[in-house]
Amino acid sequence: MLKAVILIGGPQKGTRFRPLSLELPKPLFPVAGFPIIYHHIEACCMVSEVKEILLIGFYQPSEALNRFIQTTQQKFKINIRYLQEYTSLGTAGGLYHFRDQILSGNPEGFFVFNGDVCCDFPLNDMYTFHKNLPNGTKYTILATEATRKQSLNYGCLVENPETHEVLHYVEKPQTFVSSIINGGVYLLSPEIFDRIGRVFQLNQNEIFSCDSFTQAKDCIRFEQDIFTPLAGTGSLFVFKTQGFWSQIKSAGSAIYANRLYLGLYHRNHPEILALNEDGKPKIIGDVYIHPKANVDPSATLGPNVTVGENVTIGAGVRVRESILLPGATLQDHCCILNSIVGWNSLVGAWSRVEGTPSDPNPNDKHAKIDSDALFNSDGRLNPSITILGQNVTIPSEVVILNSIVLPHKDLTYSVKNQILL
Repeated sequence: MLKAVILIGGPQKGTRFRPLSLELPKPLFPVAGFPIIYHHIEACCMVSEVKEILLIGFYQPSEALNRFIQTTQQKFKINIRYLQEYTSLGTAGGLYHFRDQILSGNPEGFFVFNGDVCCDFPLNDMYTFHKNLPNGTKYTILATEATRKQSLNYGCLVENPETHEVLHYVEKPQTFVSSIINGGVYLLSPEIFDRIGRVFQLNQNEIFSCDSFTQAKDCIRFEQDIFTPLAGTGSLFVFKTQGFWSQIKSAGSAIYANRLYLGLYHRNHPEILALNEDGKPKIIGDVYIHPKANVDPSATLGPNVTVGENVTIGAGVRVRESILLPGATLQDHCCILNSIVGWNSLVGAWSRVEGTPSDPNPNDKHAKIDSDALFNSDGRLNPSITILGQNVTIPSEVVILNSIVLPHKDLTYSVKNQILL
């Protein structure tokens, strides 16, 4: 029997995802029609040995989170629980705090996911790889390959190419170590809690050995505190995925993840992708349209568009590489490109809302998306996708280009490269 743990963070995290995370916890933000962590849960349910899924974070329980857990439990017929940390305990500290809940039922192991990872989650292949490792305590990291320059932004590991043992692990090194990077998905044996416990005890001893009061060292991180000393001991191994992999750090990366998951639907759920039919809008590429959306037959959607619940799209509208959140209204002949239109926002007729995509280098198959800083060295806003927050109103015949509009704004003019507070 296996379990799965999804680390969803908390409100102090995901600041690069604002203003979208102001209205909804980032893990519940819809990508390709479903919340980010829905894709993790669906992947877990494809592993028959997984019997329970635990969400660990320090969000306050909310109606949105409770409703998501309830509906997802009913859909997949699996037990899902949310365990709330009293503060941010780190990627390993939260697991250690709730170790009794994780170990109940005596699982042989458990998956651990970072909540902001986007990939095709080859969990069955990873589990098979893990079972075929030499007998004894073992831990497996899902890894992917990055470019030499981008690898410095991730945890890098050096493997034995024959045994796939991790010989060396460094989190965000200063100089090049390896192009193989940590994918944020682990398959761990219960013995991992012994190692986390030793780190916890060292932290506590350090507090009491000081002459003056020091800040409580509750945070324990897999990357620096567990994997680095574990490398080279013969118990840490790497499973490399050949499928797509990305992180959802910023709103721009949500657009890219939307594209990846819509492409994955061809293999897993072709029935939910929109098709070209008589009396229906023109579809180009991969498009998801919620059954309760109202789309005019003269509209053109795609590629890589998600249309949320109760969205209204008027005549002649063009949408490409965008996410339309529930309740949004696009009036006749407006154009939406590389943008996210917020909940219950309105774009007037003949207006244009356009952003700049932040895609990986298409000429390098190992390139990842860069989560660039919001501002460049000159203090100017870096061109990125355009975001309209909740309840934003865009009038007719204006252009919104490379801008971020915070919630509850009524614009009366065109804007370019601005943040409207």
